[in-house]
Amino acid sequence: MARQCSTLHLVFVFLLPLLNTSQIGRIGAIQFDYKDALSKSILFLQAQRSGKLPDDQQVTWRGDSGLQDGNLANVDLTGGYYDAGDNIKFGFPMAFTVTMLSWSAIEYTSQITQAGEMYNLQSAIRWGTDYFLKAHTGPTQLYVQVGTPSSDHNCWERPEDMDTPRNLLQVNASSPGSEVAAETAAALAAASIVLRTTDDAYAQQLLSSATQLFQFADTYRGNFTGACPFYCSYSGFHDELLWAAAWLYKATGTISYLQYVVDNKNWVSTVSEFSWENKVAGLDVLMSKLYLSGQSSLKSFKSNADSFICANLPGSPSRTTSTTPGGLLYVRIGSNTQYAINMAFLAGLYTEYLESANINQVMCGTESFTLNDIVSFADSQANYVLGYNPANISLMVGFGNVYPQQAHHRGASITSIHIMPQVVGCSAGFNKWYSRNAPNPNILMGAIVGGPNTVDQFDDKRSDSSCTEPTTYVNAPFVGMMARMAFSKSLSLTEPVTTD
Repeated sequence: MARQCSTLHLVFVFLLPLLNTSQIGRIGAIQFDYKDALSKSILFLQAQRSGKLPDDQQVTWRGDSGLQDGNLANVDLTGGYYDAGDNIKFGFPMAFTVTMLSWSAIEYTSQITQAGEMYNLQSAIRWGTDYFLKAHTGPTQLYVQVGTPSSDHNCWERPEDMDTPRNLLQVNASSPGSEVAAETAAALAAASIVLRTTDDAYAQQLLSSATQLFQFADTYRGNFTGACPFYCSYSGFHDELLWAAAWLYKATGTISYLQYVVDNKNWVSTVSEFSWENKVAGLDVLMSKLYLSGQSSLKSFKSNADSFICANLPGSPSRTTSTTPGGLLYVRIGSNTQYAINMAFLAGLYTEYLESANINQVMCGTESFTLNDIVSFADSQANYVLGYNPANISLMVGFGNVYPQQAHHRGASITSIHIMPQVVGCSAGFNKWYSRNAPNPNILMGAIVGGPNTVDQFDDKRSDSSCTEPTTYVNAPFVGMMARMAFSKSLSLTEPVTTD
């Protein structure tokens, strides 16, 4: 279980000049290499690969793993991604990862292409979709988990060595899980848009599977509880159903999907966060683009998107969130960087939608905020992650001069199997590798860790998973953010924004 980043061990705390809420400005004193951060954000996903690794694998300290996955049910479930620092394949966050990677590729095609990363991004997306096609074994069958969390979390083993049970979890007509089935449908639909330019037949296969999974999720409605306590859906399945319908409309242009969203828009209301668990804010921004293009029936989504911005923006009278003293949006313990990055991804994208519609502000009650106000706060979150923070440490491994050395990650923390082929067992992993107070032997390039506590203290300790564990769904939206910022004409550095 994640815990609050402690004040013990090696803690980074320094001071930077802070601004009050009336100052949401930009300064050009420092510029980060956002193209490098973009490349590394994508590269991290290769460290999370399960299955037989391809010949062009760039994270060379990793090896093949999970080659027997699915054997218990006589089905091939090799491939896909480990979600974080463990060796479990959780389908729910994996699907959200692919959806967000695809959204980044769709919105920032030219920037990612110009950066020379489109092939790598498409490969990362396809690594996920190949697995989903295997996992979707029938019209009302979807395998959504490989591995036993309790056993896996009680061991500290490289993926290549893991010998814990690879039990399987499936949702089906008698045991539904609308959240995970619908999110997988969204991922496949979004990915089909990205991949149709290079392999149209494959994209059509993704769409066929997405259509079937959406119908399954909608027909056999039921909450997904199988991944609890690790990936529980507290917001229910209605947001995922609308989210999937929206992506299917975007992928196919079939009006019935849009009508589904319109007819059921009262299922959701305003929110202040966006994550693998709650898709409402993403739906609002996605549908706002259509509203701004003339779909008048989607007006409520534009209003809700405004409310999302106002709930997060410093100085807004309707703000419901808070930031650390150094300016990082702080929602809750455990991979908190995901909430800051997801908010910033949506805020940056939303300003582009508004600008295209010749709208130059968002009203929060009686206060107006310019698009520059909004994108400045969004960019400040990225800059905090990359090192402009009170600790002066990059939260992305391998980026900058000072970054986390002890990421909570089994594979990275044990010498590569290519160098040390001897099996490292469950207990040996904990006793020798997990507990050692030394840098990981393998650099987990591009991994964004969970981040600091509420007062900007960051504990670079492998045992503190809330601070140092990376996840795929933190990196996925950061890809889009870096693509936007790498080619932005605006100044690159925003000051941290305080709540005082």
